[in-house]
Amino acid sequence: MEYPILYSFRRCPYAMRARMAISYSKITVELREISLKDRPKKLYEVSSKGTVPVLITENNQVIDESLNIMLWALKKNAKQTWINKEISNGEYKMIHINDTIFKKSLDKYKYHDRYPKKDKKFYRLECSKILNVYEKKLAKHKYLKYDTINIVDIAIFPFIRQFANVDYIWFEKEFKNLTVWLKKISQSNLFKSIMKKYDLWDTSKNIYVILGSET
Repeated sequence: MEYPILYSFRRCPYAMRARMAISYSKITVELREISLKDRPKKLYEVSSKGTVPVLITENNQVIDESLNIMLWALKKNAKQTWINKEISNGEYKMIHINDTIFKKSLDKYKYHDRYPKKDKKFYRLECSKILNVYEKKLAKHKYLKYDTINIVDIAIFPFIRQFANVDYIWFEKEFKNLTVWLKKISQSNLFKSIMKKYDLWDTSKNIYVILGSET
């Protein structure tokens, strides 16, 4: 295999953070953009979960967890500054809270009509409990952990972006530090580079190859 293969969906937050780590590390991959409404059989053959992102390395190793894809990419980048050799317990804990507690409340906030037991504001408040912690951290540092960008920022960013987009005016008023942080990453060359639109993967056509780019 000449390049690693990445199955992805442009707007998926998990796929976003995987692509950001790959792009940051300047790794060339074969990008297979899929539709979540019509997932290719090949995806299920690679990973029975049928979710994205899924990476197949040059050695045919399958990595189907986005955080593990991020770590794989960073370990290939000798100049990376997002982690100190290995992800720390504190960094992992923040990402885990995002991927479990926050993500669960975020889905209910975004799709509150599907969860009529509580109103939209209730789910927003549940998310805000975690966001208030981030807001306080950003009063001390430019980013969530330090004054330089870190794996935590990139891993959490796509989900905060989704939350903010539900009611951006409210978000901007409520979380001033997070708004600055969100804009900084949203406007970065790194994020712009991984949000380019590609046609859906078609086995009869050449696969798009994307190259990593710096922030």
